[in-house]
Amino acid sequence: MKKTPLLNIALSRVIASLGHGDILVIGDAGLPVPPGVELIDLALTQGIPDFISTLRIVLTEMQVESHVLAEEILHKQPPALADLNALAPGDLGERRLLSHEEFKRLTHKARAVVRTGECQPYCNIALVSGVTF
Repeated sequence: MKKTPLLNIALSRVIASLGHGDILVIGDAGLPVPPGVELIDLALTQGIPDFISTLRIVLTEMQVESHVLAEEILHKQPPALADLNALAPGDLGERRLLSHEEFKRLTHKARAVVRTGECQPYCNIALVSGVTF
């Protein structure tokens, strides 16, 4: 049995398959998933699982070089933003901001989109895979 906290088989498989520069998106319940992009649907009901809990677990297995947010999250200031900003800077690497429309276009390049039960606005993040060496 695995020793790390991530138990979801599909999510663990995708993270293990990422190469340098590949993108994994963690999205709220309303983020559209482009045709052809793998969907890992974790959503059970509103708020379960939430965005931050899902992100924290993903970070236990994924080496992240940088991340992308929709700039609208800074304007709406959902409670999850404070939790996101409280994460260790080294966990997420450099931050890049795009408009929400540009963010949705970026999801077309993702290896997978992880759908959470999050219902706060703009709680979406694109994680760019790094390397451990």
